[in-house]
Amino acid sequence: MMSNDDLRKYADVEGPSTADMMSYLSLAENEKALSERYVSERDSVLKKFLSWTEHDQTDFTKFLLQRMCHHQHGQIDQYLKPMLQRDFITLLPTCFNKCLSSAHDILTIENNWHQGRHRLQRINCQSENNKGVYCVQYDDDKIISGLRDNSIKIWRRSDLTCTKTLTGHTGSVLSSGSSNATVRIWDVNTGAQLNTLIHHSEAVLHLRFQNGMLVTSSKDRSIAVWDMVSPQKIDLRRALGGHGAAVNVVDFDERYIVSASGDKTIKVWNTDTYEIVRTLRGHKRGIACLQYRVRLIVSGSSDYSIRLWDIECGTCLRVLEGHEELVRCIRFDSKRIVSGAYDGKIKVWDLQAALDPRTSPNNICIKTFSEHTGRVFRLEFDEFQIVSSSHDDTILIWDFLNAGHSLSASLTATAPPAPLPMLMPMAANDVGNGAIAQAPNM
Repeated sequence: MMSNDDLRKYADVEGPSTADMMSYLSLAENEKALSERYVSERDSVLKKFLSWTEHDQTDFTKFLLQRMCHHQHGQIDQYLKPMLQRDFITLLPTCFNKCLSSAHDILTIENNWHQGRHRLQRINCQSENNKGVYCVQYDDDKIISGLRDNSIKIWRRSDLTCTKTLTGHTGSVLSSGSSNATVRIWDVNTGAQLNTLIHHSEAVLHLRFQNGMLVTSSKDRSIAVWDMVSPQKIDLRRALGGHGAAVNVVDFDERYIVSASGDKTIKVWNTDTYEIVRTLRGHKRGIACLQYRVRLIVSGSSDYSIRLWDIECGTCLRVLEGHEELVRCIRFDSKRIVSGAYDGKIKVWDLQAALDPRTSPNNICIKTFSEHTGRVFRLEFDEFQIVSSSHDDTILIWDFLNAGHSLSASLTATAPPAPLPMLMPMAANDVGNGAIAQAPNM
């Protein structure tokens, strides 16, 4: 078994592209000249790596990435960019493949993000009893929304018509966690309700699931961890307590459960022992939203700020300011952070700039969008689009792929993110991310 030092050394065997490659190779040559042991052990590790299955190779790569620093992630990102640009094009449907076949078109999409050029599509969810669209999720075929009128609606992407309405909660519905303290599991294809989970004593504010594990959080200040053997067989594994106010949001991976609360703190829990590893403090008011990935946590608060945290040491890496009211929803990928707030605005931030301490705070926010006329409750995004929902009873689709006639062909559909699972708690994204079912408790 390799030591941590060996793993770290192996993790450093990567490099950026183009101009930076030469300086990196020069440094690498110097290091190898000083250490024959490195060369020998690197080749040994590579031989072992190539003997594993593809699944094991992927798992080991994730293991390495989780133990790397943010500046190393930046180098990895630069190295992978050209590969990912080729790969995502080949995986797109034929019409997208033809349209994005040139580097010029790829650059155009990136420029559309920076300059705010987009095609805006709107779904009007207004009804007699509705008071806002509290969550939203999408794939290439459908958009799923949770409404305050106790329903979940499924919309067809091609013409934005409602194809299905799911009902069953007696309180406001979002994901399948509700203000009636239950969690419901649905088949999104048939609309059938498959299960109802009863544990929390107050409103279920958020849920997330992946790899057979479901985590829910509640206004009752607790977190519940569930084993999802099947949609019909879901058992409570552990209840976690430690927050001093409602737990507004949870996220997790195989190492940590991360929770944020109206008590102004973020808690990091070990997924094996369920003990609190550390508590992150810095927000001046309650925390409404967060996302956690690898080593980075990004959180939004009713103090109007966004904070970036290193989960391993608990350090706040950056504070982003610009919203004028509570920051209600936040998502990030390797390039950008997208946030939505009660001021009705959606802001796009440069993630790599935010992680660089040399960057001026004035150079981090790329663009602000103000088309919503009410509070922004929820958003998701990918390389080509943002999908957002609001108290103004609308779902807006911000399409950067079809922003006009700047691309080499005209498209009528949006590019797909990962497909939705067939059986899922509603409003899942990536591996299943629920949303706040009512106003966060601060």
